[in-house]
Amino acid sequence: MRQFGLIGYPLGHSFSASFFTEKFEEEGIDAVYRNFPLEAIRMFKDLVKREKELVGLNVTVPYKQEVMDYLDSLSPIAQSIQAVNTISFRRSKGKLELVGDNTDVIGFRRSLEQHLKTHHTSALVLGTGGSSKAVLYVLDQLGIIHTRVSRTGGDNRISYEELNDELLSKNTLVINTTPLGMYPQVETFPPIFYEALSARHLLFDLVYNPELTKFLSMGERYGANIVNGHDMLIYQAEASWEIWNAI
Repeated sequence: MRQFGLIGYPLGHSFSASFFTEKFEEEGIDAVYRNFPLEAIRMFKDLVKREKELVGLNVTVPYKQEVMDYLDSLSPIAQSIQAVNTISFRRSKGKLELVGDNTDVIGFRRSLEQHLKTHHTSALVLGTGGSSKAVLYVLDQLGIIHTRVSRTGGDNRISYEELNDELLSKNTLVINTTPLGMYPQVETFPPIFYEALSARHLLFDLVYNPELTKFLSMGERYGANIVNGHDMLIYQAEASWEIWNAI
């Protein structure tokens, strides 16, 4: 039986396993999808050796960048972004090749485009992790100017302390790529000037559990339009499935 799964830590927030299990049952697919919580990325090697039936893995926080050191090659998109959320196990003549890809790009773009308005020409991207790289890639594709925001400023990014209400008013697209607000830490949220939001703003949260994060609920309070990461999850999962079945 073909085996698929998800690596990351922790994995209590994820419902990828339920999504694929339901898909397999509905479509009569002889396969299984399991969660593999890894407390450290070095445990990835043991997982690969132990699970001989693995065909593909999804990768979530915090390993979208760290896992690249354990792969044999990267797709052009993963190479460009320098982040991986999908791994294919390619076996030939007794040899195993692990190939990294990134379907967050497809998932994010398909979801975002459903909500974009003509005035969404500049964006704030909160966070600098692996997911943010896919977001930046898509914004570049769409010609949307962007500013990165992190806890500490640096090259090509500003800190939350530097983010004032004027910047927030000007950037009508705000994307949270951090895990703030994700279950079980549901009371956490990015420290931005929510009072500067308006009906012209679109807040996109890559978090999908809970459905309404503190980030989104505070944005909604001030009239902003809101989108969570659920549809992005579905689109990226379907893209992963296409990649695995193209082997």
